[in-house]
Amino acid sequence: MVIFARFNIGMSSDGSKMAQRALRSSYVSTVVSTSLVLFIAGVLAVLILNAKKVSDYFKENILISFVMKSQAGEDEIKKFAEELSAHPAVKTVTIISREEAAEKLSKELGEDFVTFLGSNPLLPSVDVNIKADYAEKDSIRALVNHFSKNPLVMEARYDETLTEALASNIKKISLIILAFGSLLFFIMMVLINNTIRLTLYAKRFLIKSMQLVGATRSFIRWPFVLRGILSGIYGAIIANVLLVVLLYFLQKHLADIFGLQDVVFMLTLFAIVLITGVLISGISTWFAVNRYLRKSFDELF
Repeated sequence: MVIFARFNIGMSSDGSKMAQRALRSSYVSTVVSTSLVLFIAGVLAVLILNAKKVSDYFKENILISFVMKSQAGEDEIKKFAEELSAHPAVKTVTIISREEAAEKLSKELGEDFVTFLGSNPLLPSVDVNIKADYAEKDSIRALVNHFSKNPLVMEARYDETLTEALASNIKKISLIILAFGSLLFFIMMVLINNTIRLTLYAKRFLIKSMQLVGATRSFIRWPFVLRGILSGIYGAIIANVLLVVLLYFLQKHLADIFGLQDVVFMLTLFAIVLITGVLISGISTWFAVNRYLRKSFDELF
């Protein structure tokens, strides 16, 4: 009998350890699942928060080139460039001399065409990048028409079709991101909710046992809710670390669009991920515990 009792105690101890390991494993899986879902949500938040910045980046890369006449002197071209710089729609102005234009074209062609032709047929130009707020078809056309009246300007070149397509595509992309974001947010809520429900499923008998011995619903509920909030915080921290790594690599290749130096953007992003993780984890845990509190003991099987 003594041997049998010791065997039972050993089995009980082993079973308790296995149960603890299973619970610990389910909690870790909850945190990992939450962090991955929040990371994907954070990537979407990066796109949404940078939508205007990305849009402005492409708009401000629209190039208008004012080709000057051959008789235009250096001082006259500089004066014309100063007039352009003073215009409220203009962001940057770059003077391209005949020599610079020839050097650029030679690099593109892969050979020195000036030596081949015996002279440089290219004309000097003034290249203009406009501000994003003025990157509309009518605003660009008005600017081009105004400065093309200058007697030193031979012609103005810019891709009008590209300008129209850019404005149209930016609107379409914004709508797609909004629709995709709404869908992803819904999927994210479902995934985290299901993960938490599966974790609490293993504790359903504990919840019901506490209720049967007289514990109030709030007494039973709050420890689980707080644990759910903590898992949301841990998941958010992991997700934010992954986002920092992602933004670090993006900064190397797309520094003009994404950057770690924007403190307000980074804090906003981290706050969104953290608040989302806490709210979804806490609310999902609340409803999952209530579900088991409402069930009878027989319904738990």
